[in-house]
Amino acid sequence: MYPHRSQPTPNRLGELLDQVRAEFEAQAHRSNDYDQQLATQIHEMELVRTKIFQLEQTHLSMKGKYEEEIQRLRHELEQRGGPAQGGHAGLSQPQPPVIGHGPRDLFQGIMAGAGQGGPGLAPPPPPQDQQGQSGMPGHMQAQGPPSLNQPPPGPHNPFTYGQPQGPGLNGYGGPQPASPGPGKPRVGPPALRGPATPQQGQANPYPGSPAGMARPTPPPQNTLLAHDFQYTREQLDQIGNQLSELDPEKLPPHLKRQGEDWHAVFNPRVPRRLDVTLEHNLAHQSVVCCVRFSHDGRFVATGCNRSAQIFDVQSGKQVCHLQDSATTQDGDLYIRSVCFSPNGVYLATGAEDKIIRVWDIATRTIRHSFAGHDQDIYSLDFASDGRYIASGSGDRTIRMWDIQENQCILTLQIEDGVTTVAISPDGRYVAAGSLDKSVRIWDTTTGVLVERTEGEQGHKDSVYSVAFAPGGTHLVSGSLDKTIRMWRLNTQNFQGRQGAPGPKSGECIRVFEGHKDFVLSVALTPDGCWVMSGSKDRGVQFWDPENGQAQLMLQGHKNSVISVAPSPTGGLFATGSGDMKARIWRYGPYAGP
Repeated sequence: MYPHRSQPTPNRLGELLDQVRAEFEAQAHRSNDYDQQLATQIHEMELVRTKIFQLEQTHLSMKGKYEEEIQRLRHELEQRGGPAQGGHAGLSQPQPPVIGHGPRDLFQGIMAGAGQGGPGLAPPPPPQDQQGQSGMPGHMQAQGPPSLNQPPPGPHNPFTYGQPQGPGLNGYGGPQPASPGPGKPRVGPPALRGPATPQQGQANPYPGSPAGMARPTPPPQNTLLAHDFQYTREQLDQIGNQLSELDPEKLPPHLKRQGEDWHAVFNPRVPRRLDVTLEHNLAHQSVVCCVRFSHDGRFVATGCNRSAQIFDVQSGKQVCHLQDSATTQDGDLYIRSVCFSPNGVYLATGAEDKIIRVWDIATRTIRHSFAGHDQDIYSLDFASDGRYIASGSGDRTIRMWDIQENQCILTLQIEDGVTTVAISPDGRYVAAGSLDKSVRIWDTTTGVLVERTEGEQGHKDSVYSVAFAPGGTHLVSGSLDKTIRMWRLNTQNFQGRQGAPGPKSGECIRVFEGHKDFVLSVALTPDGCWVMSGSKDRGVQFWDPENGQAQLMLQGHKNSVISVAPSPTGGLFATGSGDMKARIWRYGPYAGP
């Protein structure tokens, strides 16, 4: 009557139990797999933990070594005369200054926009793991003649600035002539001292070359016959004076020279007559805008941001730091030009704040302060009698200042910014280079323009540096057109009177081509035997003024070489660069391999 529920059979119950057992075993197997995976992951984590610990220990060890190296480098910097500072000295370079605020931003193309493909400071090279300069073979030796490594003779007292013990600028020195009376801007000729030069009565053994440019006969050699020379004459003719194109690996040992962080190559197309070596590396805290030797050759001055420094040439130690604490200008304030008085008592500085300061070196005080320029001051030069200073500014003027009268006695106006000035050795003329591509020369007595270089023989771009030859009859100029030019001056028969005929055009007798970028500074050695130049291509070149051939190309700075200056006593020259360093180098006759 009621439905009857059927009971599971024993066979059915066994099947269900088997299913439950199989599912349990499957779950247990999966659990074992999970346990193995978890154990594997834990093991991997332990390995990672161990590796991280090892890396941490390695990092701590490297950090300790790094700090030790920083301390060692800081100590070495202090020993070499550089100022001590906290943090990592020299690891980051400040923004280079913009030079000029005139209508065409004078010098901006040189010092601004670095690394952006424009005409800025040359970008620094990539860091090197190995010692020495990139691309230089390890077999290039740094030995040189003993004479190049000997310190300059004579007593040394870094804090005594008296009468110079050697020849002055351009070979002049000794007692200074009496100064003219008030109202007479004539800069009198200096007394001749020191060894005789061709313009002092000796015949020039090289007929046809400019006066004061005689040179010793070079040692005989034939650089093209060396067994390890790998250039053909056709290749050398194509390279010409662009010595930076030479591969040192292809040059024999006597045509190259290497130091710890510099190297030089010598022109295979001409006999080698010079040798060069680094004497001192002078670290600064900013771009070094200018370098200048004292007239006795014992000291070198540098100008950088807000201060000028004086270094002892023999030891490389800083002996004087000059900074005007009363200045009110904020931010950067670069010293664009420095110049010693002939007797070594004063140092004149020209800066971006439009002020010329004449420092009493012994007391570190400002003896004179000249205001009058409307824009930055880019160049200064002392007259040989020590009474007058010439200045050039972006305000398009050249001014002559009388230290005794403490006033401006002559103002010369041109059409564009003035980049450089130089007074002739006899004090009669002042030359100036300008953004308008010209070099002008005035009579300092009358203020009459007596000569102007322009036209087809002139530069094709702004002139950034001028320098008189020792005899005063020639002048060299360096330009943004990458060339140096030598001019024979035609001022000898000019009377310098008001109403005289217009200025004569300078005669270009030599063009020096070989730099790959702007020529920023030029000078002549005191014997007149060599023209030297510094460039935005980071190189320094020596040139033979007789034939225009480059003698050597020197590379060491890691940025533009902004300033070059020879020692008035010969044998040394200094360089200042955008790499925040100045260097003192020694040069001398090549003694042969």
